[in-house]
Amino acid sequence: MIERMFKLSAQGTSVRTEVLAGFTTFLTMAYIVIVNPTILGQAGMPIAAVAAATCLAAGFGSILMGLIANYPIALAPGMGLNAYFTFTVVKGMGLPWETALGCVFLSGIAFLVLTVAGIRQLIVGAIPRPLFSAVAAGVGLFIAFIGLKEAGIIVADPATTVALGDLTKPNAALSILGLLIMGGLMVWRVKGAILIGILVAAVAGWALGLAKIAPGDHGLAALTATAFKLDVPAALHLNGGMGMALAEVIFVFLFVDLFDNVGTLVAVTKKAGLVQPDGTIPRLNRILTADSIATIGGSLAGTSTVVSYIESASGVAAGGRTGLTAVVVGLLFLATLFFAPWVQAIPAAATAPALIIVGSMMIGALADVDWEDPGVAIPAFLTVIAIPLTFSIANGLAFGITAYAGLKLARGQARKGDWLLFVLAALFVARFIYMGAA
Repeated sequence: MIERMFKLSAQGTSVRTEVLAGFTTFLTMAYIVIVNPTILGQAGMPIAAVAAATCLAAGFGSILMGLIANYPIALAPGMGLNAYFTFTVVKGMGLPWETALGCVFLSGIAFLVLTVAGIRQLIVGAIPRPLFSAVAAGVGLFIAFIGLKEAGIIVADPATTVALGDLTKPNAALSILGLLIMGGLMVWRVKGAILIGILVAAVAGWALGLAKIAPGDHGLAALTATAFKLDVPAALHLNGGMGMALAEVIFVFLFVDLFDNVGTLVAVTKKAGLVQPDGTIPRLNRILTADSIATIGGSLAGTSTVVSYIESASGVAAGGRTGLTAVVVGLLFLATLFFAPWVQAIPAAATAPALIIVGSMMIGALADVDWEDPGVAIPAFLTVIAIPLTFSIANGLAFGITAYAGLKLARGQARKGDWLLFVLAALFVARFIYMGAA
């Protein structure tokens, strides 16, 4: 049955190899069970509940990907989008987290509709590839900036905006310890380096009295605090300025999820040798459909947008070639659900280094940008720098797409096939004007 379902022989793999690959992928991305609740908890969401929702969303999404698309790609709530959810939507705009979850739900619905209608693929073709890399790197800087702030390594300063914090304080020192442990383990290619670093730093934090071990309810019981708490009617509010703001939130969740997934799919499928000679990815619609449904399910459980994880490449390196790898990852996440309430005992100083490390890994996407071409380099740079400095992924997207379209016009390279790019640029210009007048 497994052979028929996943076509193991056709991909030159076996059940044993796929299971091992699944464990490998799980270890490299299990940190999200701790980090995601830490970030969303700052939006006022119950940490234990978010931890349970994270496990459920990752488990459901990964199994769905394996069964529907038969790819060794695991899903979980996305880094960057969880930070956008907390720091921009909830804290910045002042929206309740229930409304923010409603926006995630609507973005998932929009994602599914666009996929079924074939429009999603059209949008992918309209966005310049260098901007995919720039957005990934900008989100990486955004995450790392938040990690440095949470660690106390950088602090606010009225004269210079930011400054170096007091590294002798317990939280900063603990974060630096965790950073060194994670970095050292990664240098030695240890699987699960980020997770191990978090746990070691957490133990040190407990010993120093920086956090208390106080587990809450059983995983499924904890889930009731966020499950089905999303407020879709509020997210559909379309009157006045707030309606425009909510539309932008849904737009950002949609587009960043799109960019994140396409970048991950290209990287992982290339590594697995699953890309066709013409560069196309087989069963792309199935992959995107699985991701859309996973995001909808995640919002119902109580977590931010679910995306494909680049850590899936570690499982591919271990031999994973089919959806069985993703199913194994999903089952492991579901098993972790029963330990989820313990996550609230992890001190923030132990998870901050993970944000910094993940951010540093995302910067590597800039290698795909042609820095010798000003028409590409300038929009890419504006995208990368605007995301962390304006604390908004939307602003980074706006600067990048608008600059790319403008420079294309200046060079006389506009083509009929670029119409959607220019439509997007015009919408972003209108957005800047609206924001200035508001």
